[in-house]
Amino acid sequence: MDFSAALPTFVITLREGVEAALVVGIVLALLKKAKQTKLNRWVYLGIGAGIIASGLVGLLIGWIFQLLSASNSPYGAVIEPFLEAAFGLGAIAMLSWMLIWMTQQAKSMKSQVEGAVNAALQKNAVAGWGIFSLIFIAVLREGFETVLFIIGKFQQGLVPAIGALSGLAVAAGIGVLLFKWGIKINIRRFFQIMGVLLLLIVAGLVISALGDLNEGMRTLSQMNRESEAFCFYYERFAKNPSCILGPMVWDTSKILPQSQFPGLILRTLFGYTDKLYQVQAVAYVLFLVTIGGLYFRSLNSQTPSQAKNKKEKLPAREKSTSS
Repeated sequence: MDFSAALPTFVITLREGVEAALVVGIVLALLKKAKQTKLNRWVYLGIGAGIIASGLVGLLIGWIFQLLSASNSPYGAVIEPFLEAAFGLGAIAMLSWMLIWMTQQAKSMKSQVEGAVNAALQKNAVAGWGIFSLIFIAVLREGFETVLFIIGKFQQGLVPAIGALSGLAVAAGIGVLLFKWGIKINIRRFFQIMGVLLLLIVAGLVISALGDLNEGMRTLSQMNRESEAFCFYYERFAKNPSCILGPMVWDTSKILPQSQFPGLILRTLFGYTDKLYQVQAVAYVLFLVTIGGLYFRSLNSQTPSQAKNKKEKLPAREKSTSS
């Protein structure tokens, strides 16, 4: 069994799981401070419900995936690569949005969670449900993004799910270290490193999603003459013809094959392919420039509260300078 396919989902689930663990830890700390530890059970119920809901969503999507792939339709052979491409593109969109949005929100995460918990505690009759909803949504959001990525890698079997469970276990362990044992971890540095890894993993997903789309279009074009027009670029004498990806940029199958180590690790982690085509290369670079640029810009951006505090401190500094 090839366990290298577990690496990307491990990284993604680890990062997502630590975010969820931070929310859980902050909520538990606030409940302890407010002497409302009787509501802790709603926190644990929210965690369990979020994990179960994420798993059910994954099973449902996987079942639909298999059902459509096993279709007896004359176009059944093209459904699977098109579905893989669709889920891949969905995972790219969700993970890119999460990477940028969560990086911006992380700077004010504690204050946002505090506000939500305080609002829930003020409603005594439904405080438990308010805490439950907060935790459930946090866990489900992170879980759904991971499920989308796993489905996008569905052709690799259940191995990505093993990576996801391992990442979840390590994330839970980090949560215990932070909030139970009080061990200091540089969370900011952790998220920066994981963010860069995630950026490269999603960029690799761009290459594989385009590859799946190309495979579907190529298979469709070979089914009948009417469909040949779908391939606007076709290398008739190539072993792996390009249908919509343009000319080949490189062929490193003899130097660094993607089916052998270390090419196998590079493929599963960062989407390396030993046969890269022009459209894939351009899309990869555009993704890194646009999404990567937005991500690194979000690392240095200030929240409104930070900007306000800086502005309030400025006159005091000027006053002390003049005196």
